Amino acid sequence: MTRMHPTRLSGRALLLTALVGVLAPASAQQPTQPATPVSAEEQARRLAAAEARLADWPRLARYRQANAELGSPKPGEQRVVFYGNSITDSWARYFDAQFPGKPYVGRGISGQTTPQLLVRFRQDVIELKPAAVVILAGTNDIAGNTGPSTQAMIEANFASMVELAKANGIRVVLASVLPAFDYPWRPGVEPAAKIVALNEWLKRYAAEHDVVYLDYWSAMADARQGLRAELSSDGVHPNERGYQLMAPLAERAIAQALR
Repeated sequence: MTRMHPTRLSGRALLLTALVGVLAPASAQQPTQPATPVSAEEQARRLAAAEARLADWPRLARYRQANAELGSPKPGEQRVVFYGNSITDSWARYFDAQFPGKPYVGRGISGQTTPQLLVRFRQDVIELKPAAVVILAGTNDIAGNTGPSTQAMIEANFASMVELAKANGIRVVLASVLPAFDYPWRPGVEPAAKIVALNEWLKRYAAEHDVVYLDYWSAMADARQGLRAELSSDGVHPNERGYQLMAPLAERAIAQALR
């Protein structure tokens, strides 16, 4: 591979170089750690990854083919889209066992924040013509996965998704953000109280706008407002036992939304 020289980088490459630190996984962003020399090959790999992410920031390509193959709901079918980040993405593999025979569709993408979810909402929710959508998001905004986010910014994105759903005749279930005491990929954010505050807003907004609030938090939080140890291996993402706890809560909320 040809070695890259800093003075020979194009303007686009220089921009991408500046953005690598922002777009790289948060676990790699540790400002308190001493800098480690990076080879030209690794730098090229990171630049290519950054360029790919910039080319499809909301990751519309992830479910494009699957959506086309899924098609429209059958007559009388009440399709439900579970929409969100890695927590939803990982849950989908348990759907057949936990929701046998139910027309439930998982459309989660790991790492995503509410602005990304808002961008792909038409493709990955509205165009699937579901009877209802279960939105579980917000924790990655608090972690700062796509940059700093205030609660007002997060609230605006939730409100926009709800308005889009209702305008298209889709019932909405707003799920609480799951408890988390800390983020392994972004230590020091102290998310627990921020999650509580966002959940209080979600519950209030749901009551004021005739949508269902799904409270996972109360069933999953420990004494320090983190995720109970037996429900997760990393304090953020549920394990199978965690999803087993969540499943009947989701079923009840969906039934309420579809009445």
